[in-house]
Amino acid sequence: MFYVSDIQIAKPSKIETELQEKVYAILSELNIPFERVDTDKAITMEDCIAINEKLDMKMVKTLFLCNRQQTMFYLFITCEDKPFRSKKFSAALGISRLSFAPAEKMNEMLGTEIGAATVFSALLENADDVQLVFDKDVLKEEYYGCSDGTTTGYMKIKTEDILQKFVPFTKHTILFVEV
Repeated sequence: MFYVSDIQIAKPSKIETELQEKVYAILSELNIPFERVDTDKAITMEDCIAINEKLDMKMVKTLFLCNRQQTMFYLFITCEDKPFRSKKFSAALGISRLSFAPAEKMNEMLGTEIGAATVFSALLENADDVQLVFDKDVLKEEYYGCSDGTTTGYMKIKTEDILQKFVPFTKHTILFVEV
């Protein structure tokens, strides 16, 4: 059975990565409340079902994409149950077809491993050139469920806090698309 801890409202006692440390420091600095859980290593959206149930929200799906030359990078945030279609996404952005970025680039640029892609990577200097792209359907959700930068820590935050407090703090721009 997939382990999900009780809900907590403080940062973890054991910090695993530089990104995770930054996440909790910035949430505190910006006065953004959250609920979080510790879990077994979650990699797939199927792993997130128990997390969703515990936190009473829907996890977003966060995909790290790039062009063929690996010169343009995108962090696409969409609804967990929405299938990803590269052709539709590329057309919505008006660019040629994209694919998933290599795992090494994910670790280098986002500070995460596969399964832990998160909007919070926008805190890292290596992610300065990563374009944040939100599916407009994500905006319909009151809560934003995501990784804290690890595959064993997941949180629930108000979507408006992500869009109105966190992203402006990072100085990233957001593209909104319908796919």
